[in-house]
Order: sequence, then structure tokens, then C-alpha cells
Amino acid sequence: MALRHHFPAMNPMPDACADRLEVLLAELRRFVRERDWEQFHDPKNLAMAIASEAGELLAEYRWVENRASDLYSEADDHRNRIAAEIGDVGIALLLLCDRVGLDLVEAMRAKLAANAVKYPVDKSRGKPEAPGGGTKATL
Repeated sequence: MALRHHFPAMNPMPDACADRLEVLLAELRRFVRERDWEQFHDPKNLAMAIASEAGELLAEYRWVENRASDLYSEADDHRNRIAAEIGDVGIALLLLCDRVGLDLVEAMRAKLAANAVKYPVDKSRGKPEAPGGGTKATL
């Protein structure tokens, strides 16, 4: 899967961002291939890996007060563990996108566009729920 994108003009470094993802994906593919792990990386297993790694990330914040979570994230010992878990989630997500042929950036852009319609600024600003009530906002 090629991850080269055409970013809007407002992004000052489109090639640098795309190049970083391409390089990372190539490194991940090589890492997996060298270990013969492709056999384990079917979509279901990768989706399960995302969920379990996200759970490990969540566990880093267990019992941390909401208002204290920013400061908690800045402390070196916590930050290192949080970064490791974010890395695990990101690796699994990028591998899943690669496996099923989805462009991660384009999928996020499409979701952001859909959320802009679902949560118009004039009806959503400062509110955690979707317009009309019921569900919580996704971003």
C-alpha cells in the first residue's frame, strides 16, 4: 500500500509526513517478514491486537483523575510507558491498514469529514453528546 498523499496547501510539509509513514511501513514490513509473522497478521488478529494494546494504554491512566491526566502524561516514567503503548497501538493499526489495503490517513480524513457533518460546530461546541442527544461525540 502506498502512503503518498496529496495534502492541502495549508500543510507546509506534505512530503515529509508521507515519507515518514512510507519509511515506517517499510520498516514494519521488513521486521514482520524477517520473523515470519505474516502468518499471524490476519485482519482479525490485528484488530484484536489493537484492542488489547489500547487496553494496555488505558491501564496506564487507571485511577488517574481526569484533571491530573495531562500532568501525569508529562512525568518521564509515565510518559515512557504511555509512549510504548501508543507505539504498540500505532504499529498494530498501521499493519491492519496495510493488510486490508486501507490508507490510514485517508480513512481518518473521511471520518473527520463525516464527523464534521454529524457534529456541526453551532450544535456541538462545548457539548460532549451528539446533536439531538444520546450518543457521545467521537472526537
